[in-house]
Amino acid sequence: MDAITALELYRNKEVVEKIFGNLKERLNMRRILVLSEQSLDGKLFVQFVALIYLSHIKKQMQEKDFVKKYSITSLLDKLDIIECFEQPGKVLRVGEIVEKQEQLYSDLGVDPPASL
Repeated sequence: MDAITALELYRNKEVVEKIFGNLKERLNMRRILVLSEQSLDGKLFVQFVALIYLSHIKKQMQEKDFVKKYSITSLLDKLDIIECFEQPGKVLRVGEIVEKQEQLYSDLGVDPPASL
């Protein structure tokens, strides 16, 4: 293994550690309080899917050279302020998305959610 590959692997491990921290904060996974094993399985599945998404976002950030402008936390913070409104029996409504957020979505290769 060459030095560049070793450094990349080391940095990816650091990313995973930060992502676990993110799960604890953003997904409230600090304590897994459940009443049944089925609930625990569900929470663990949500964590696993979230890690997959975060890993994909990090990879896209590296490919698009976003790592110079944003950390994964700061990027998610910029996109985290988009509000969704849901009423039973109605279509999900997404609040206003500003131009900078739309640009971030398109730069990452993701269609932005439809706004109100």
